[in-house]
Amino acid sequence: MYRLFPDPAIESQTAPTSHQRLVARGFDAAYDNALNLGPDAVIQSIQAIRLGGRGGAAFPTARKWLSVKNEMEAIKYVVMNADESEPGTFKDRELLLRDPLAPLTGLLIAAHTVGAEKAYVYVRGEYRDVEMRILEAIQELTATGWVGPESVSIEVRRGAGAYIAGEETALFNSIEGYRPEPRVKPPYPTAQGLFHKPTLIQNVETLANIALLFAHDVDWFRAVGTAATPGTKLVALSGHVAHPGVYEVPFGIELGALIADHQYGGGTGTSRPLKAVLMGGAAGTFLTPMEAMQARLDYVDLAKFGASVGSGAVMLFDYGTDLGRVLTGLARFFADESCGQCVPCRIGTKRILEVLEGQRLWERRADLEDLARAMTDASICGLGQTAANALVSAMNRPSLWEEPAAI
Repeated sequence: MYRLFPDPAIESQTAPTSHQRLVARGFDAAYDNALNLGPDAVIQSIQAIRLGGRGGAAFPTARKWLSVKNEMEAIKYVVMNADESEPGTFKDRELLLRDPLAPLTGLLIAAHTVGAEKAYVYVRGEYRDVEMRILEAIQELTATGWVGPESVSIEVRRGAGAYIAGEETALFNSIEGYRPEPRVKPPYPTAQGLFHKPTLIQNVETLANIALLFAHDVDWFRAVGTAATPGTKLVALSGHVAHPGVYEVPFGIELGALIADHQYGGGTGTSRPLKAVLMGGAAGTFLTPMEAMQARLDYVDLAKFGASVGSGAVMLFDYGTDLGRVLTGLARFFADESCGQCVPCRIGTKRILEVLEGQRLWERRADLEDLARAMTDASICGLGQTAANALVSAMNRPSLWEEPAAI
């Protein structure tokens, strides 16, 4: 299935940032179609495909666009969030390297729809090759006349290696030249975002879906996926997997097929059976092999298991894995990446790490659960609110800690 990723024939015959690629993928038609439809019809089309944000939160895209459009401020901004720093997540990198004109076309459609004349691309600092590819694509769009002083200007900003900068309001602070700390909400970015002006911020994959929608139509978009979640999803498979990488799959695919089928993951790639699956990256949820075989890649279905699609990361662990060591590594990551602004996160992440490094997980289980609830309820942003998700999900699944009957 090739939607977000170009068909192999197109990819082999056209350069990623060329005008030929722009035409072959239909993005020139997408741009014209969106401008001819007008803002209201564009938003209605996005609503018709039930597009949720593909960065992890899955917030309804149409609602966000409408909120920014309806703001009466003369100055508005749109931002592409390419600060992909979640462990196990590398889908946006692959998409930007292989087809950067897709999300950039979506970004320009977004700007025209909400009434913004300035757009920003905030890219992870370590992604220097991605940054160069984006700049080359912007040059092509400038030559085409889509980008410039008479249309929409695009500025690329480089992140400084902070995971917290992926949080939308922390990202705004970073662009403004301040420490990347999350802001208290409300006010929400749609009303007061970048430079305290109404701001639309979307993930790379979300914007690429916008370009595809208007390169085709609503019926084409809804032809794959589920009724509740049409379309496809980019999934990053890593860990103990025979074929790691980024795969584009329809929503609703069986998770077991994604893990085991040879066209996708191909199993663990080792002589040991599957022990656990971490869905959604470091802030995600552990599933047992049985749960993984029963689940489908869809928000509604995964919610039955207390999990979510999240950032699209799917990490596999076989029975040679020390799960306690994995959890300690995740705890160290969150303790290091906490911006320290709010006490529940600043102290909570450190306390979790201390307990796990001291190998006192089960002795302090009740304390850890209480701490996780406090962090979820009182932290300002998603880092603190979700930092203990993987830990709690692992503690609540005793079978993850058992040895198999036979290996």
